[in-house]
Amino acid sequence: MIKVIRAFVYLAYSFVKLCLIKLVRFKELNFTFINLISPLTEINIGKNSKVNLGKRVQIRSGCKLNARHNSELTIGDRAFFNHGCMITSHEKIIVGNDVQFGPNVLIYDHDHDFRTVEGLKGSEFKTAEVVIGNNVWIGANTIILRGTIIGDNCVVGAGSVIKGIYSDDTIIIQKREQIEKTIVRNM
Repeated sequence: MIKVIRAFVYLAYSFVKLCLIKLVRFKELNFTFINLISPLTEINIGKNSKVNLGKRVQIRSGCKLNARHNSELTIGDRAFFNHGCMITSHEKIIVGNDVQFGPNVLIYDHDHDFRTVEGLKGSEFKTAEVVIGNNVWIGANTIILRGTIIGDNCVVGAGSVIKGIYSDDTIIIQKREQIEKTIVRNM
């Protein structure tokens, strides 16, 4: 009974919250009525950005969806985000249908460009779109970096840090090794 009440409250809260965001950012947010979004979820939409939420998206507490200026964030139908997930888009991130995220998954379509003369203080970014296919499961504490494309029906092991292109029906497991390189600055 408590789960039913909680689901109803989340549904009502989600609708009100998304409607208020829609009032402020009219063209930048598209959503359907039936989404379950925790009251403790942050949705930040920058100027000229677009956020598209599919049908029956579920987002648990502590999640953050950030679409920075001139970026796009698309989340497919029936996507599920566990506690503490964060997506930050500076260019474009697409999450397919029926994707499930374990807790504390992070997705970034950008890196700080530390090779500039000003270093990290310059706030310049390198960006590349991130695409996650349909029916993908992403384990807890996974970090997905810019330029990553994950095909349909994939599984990403917990604690992985991934960047690259992965074909359909693949299990992706992070192998740990330490690599040290010297930073060469562009002058």
